[in-house]
Amino acid sequence: MSWLENVANVALRVPSLLALDLLYKCDVESFTEHIKARNEDMRFKYKYVIWNVYYVGQLLSLVMLVLPLGHIVQLYLHVLTGLLLYVGHHNCRDYIQEEMRYGLERPLYLDSHALNSFVSTLTSQVIVCTLCAFLMRTRQVWLFSAHLLPLLARACCLPLNTVSTVASASMVISCLQVAAFLLSNMFVPYRLARAAYREIQVVGLHRLFAVCVSVWQSFSVPLLFSVFWLLLFGAQLSSSASSHQGVLLYLLGSVSECCSTPYSLMGLACVVSYMALGLMNLCKFFLGGYAAVQNHNVMHSGVTEGVTLLLLALQTGLLDMSSVQRSFLLSIILFIILTSTLQNMIEITEPIVLALAASRNRSVWKHLRGLSMCVLLLLSPVLMAYKLSQFFVMDLWLLILLSSCILTSLQVTGTLLIYGLFMLEVCLSTAIGGLDEVVYYVNGVCRALEFLLAVCVVLYGAWECVFGEWSWLGASVLIVHSYCSVWLRARAGWSNFLLRREAARKISQLPRATQQQLKDHNDVCAICYQDMSSAVITYCGHYFHGNCLRKWLYVQETCPMCHTQIKQAPPTQTSAAGDASQGNASQEEAAPDDDDDDDGSSSSSSEGEEFTEEEQEIEESDEGEEEQKSPEDEVHIESSCEEGDPSCCGDADSNTKTSVASLKPLEPDTERQLSAEGHAHTSKHTCPHTPETDEGGVVAASPLCSDSNGLPHSHHDRF
Repeated sequence: MSWLENVANVALRVPSLLALDLLYKCDVESFTEHIKARNEDMRFKYKYVIWNVYYVGQLLSLVMLVLPLGHIVQLYLHVLTGLLLYVGHHNCRDYIQEEMRYGLERPLYLDSHALNSFVSTLTSQVIVCTLCAFLMRTRQVWLFSAHLLPLLARACCLPLNTVSTVASASMVISCLQVAAFLLSNMFVPYRLARAAYREIQVVGLHRLFAVCVSVWQSFSVPLLFSVFWLLLFGAQLSSSASSHQGVLLYLLGSVSECCSTPYSLMGLACVVSYMALGLMNLCKFFLGGYAAVQNHNVMHSGVTEGVTLLLLALQTGLLDMSSVQRSFLLSIILFIILTSTLQNMIEITEPIVLALAASRNRSVWKHLRGLSMCVLLLLSPVLMAYKLSQFFVMDLWLLILLSSCILTSLQVTGTLLIYGLFMLEVCLSTAIGGLDEVVYYVNGVCRALEFLLAVCVVLYGAWECVFGEWSWLGASVLIVHSYCSVWLRARAGWSNFLLRREAARKISQLPRATQQQLKDHNDVCAICYQDMSSAVITYCGHYFHGNCLRKWLYVQETCPMCHTQIKQAPPTQTSAAGDASQGNASQEEAAPDDDDDDDGSSSSSSEGEEFTEEEQEIEESDEGEEEQKSPEDEVHIESSCEEGDPSCCGDADSNTKTSVASLKPLEPDTERQLSAEGHAHTSKHTCPHTPETDEGGVVAASPLCSDSNGLPHSHHDRF
């Protein structure tokens, strides 16, 4: 929509809301009780007519409120045309009455005064006809010229009594035209409702919510109710006299007078929502400029504050209270909304201020803006709590409000302490050892104080419910506060503690890198990109700072490089992780020059893990086939291992020689043949051998041995 359509969409619907609000305030029952009638039968008929008019008025106002913009514009154009026709007939009547009062029955050309009056009246009537035709977008001007008939009769020198009769007849003609138009368009709302119902059937119930959101946005409902409430508030301020109790109480009383109906209460909720959004956007703009305002967050859109006000008002029965009671309760509700807005402003300010300190930003102006906002958020809740305690007696509601103010101040205090620690590190130009632990303990102390404060509030509320005045509303508030402020805080704190302890335990189980390993690694930490004077080695062979990896494990339990699960591994895998750099160096020395041997080499511990899994699968398949194989079906796969062969990973005279090419994964058929041959010839070994491990801790995969005939063969041993 263009800006003109947006303005029309709001401005043309406001009168409908005003009509609904006015009808809601009307006390029809008391009005009908004071009707005077000749008998009870007539009185009953009067009541029946008045109630029908009341309900029809509400229905028409509601229909006008939900009509599409195009139909509303057409409706207003027709209403304006009807008003112009009424103005035309009113001018004709005034002209005829003036003629009759002065007795100007002579022809017009014989009296200059009568001629001038006639010409001016005719001109105004022609203008009215032209405007009516223009508004109705038609060239048939004669349709709107019924009020010209009396002037035509006067120009024909008819008696003034006859001209008056013609004026009445022209009025009847115009009324018949309006009635015909209304009858022809009487079923337009029904057709629109039927079209909307068909649209809902086509869309389906699963997309009904999306349709409602679209209608809400197209009608600009929040802006519409805000404009409606501001008009009411302005009218209330202009009509009521200023009191001598202060501007704040005067404004609060005016606000309470403007929320006595559901429509005005909805308008107040929308206005509060826009005001909260404005405060949060102002905070963003003050801290980060215009770019920060463009960063939209659903939780910082002001909707929470508006919904909270609406729910609290409905739950406490705000509409049914008197003006004084409504002012008292409304002050508490608005205080809660203001506290919630301050909490959102803290959520906006905290990351920006801490980012300024952590990133070592040199802009003094940015630091001053952040600190000034923190000071404002620190002192405002304290001042609000002091003012509130001066007006009200201590009870559960007041204690909850005061605790929310103290929580806000505690959060700002913790933020300022952490900011001070970061800035101290910047001033010292060197890293402070254990700064992360100090920051964690500062946050922990703040959270512990918040938890203790919430527990105190719950205990006071329980004491008041047991030994004081008990109510369902107070018990409900106490239960909700216990769950949200005590249970959720305790669960979050305990989960954070367990997560931190688990991360520390995992870090302590990882092997530490030696200086030689760090020298051979010769790289920076992949998390902080800083040089490593000490590091831990994951089971997948990656190097990280211990503190950096621990903070990473707070987020997820996988390696930052390869996303392998970081968990306790068997001793062989731990040994492989500890000697990863040495194993890689030895495998690089043993790598052959030709392409075939390069394909069969393995230079990482992860491949060794895959090979171990493959051996387990082979063993399981061998156990099922061991009884089916006979000595006649054995397959001998001969292999040679000569001295000096670069593909050999052992001594030339030992039985533990392992071909590098044998580390290459085998085909399934070949694996079964090797397994069958190995199990069938276990008892025929003439040279028993002992498996050995290489420098990386990997067990020799395929040792060579001789059978009873002295022929060498391959054999997969299980260790």
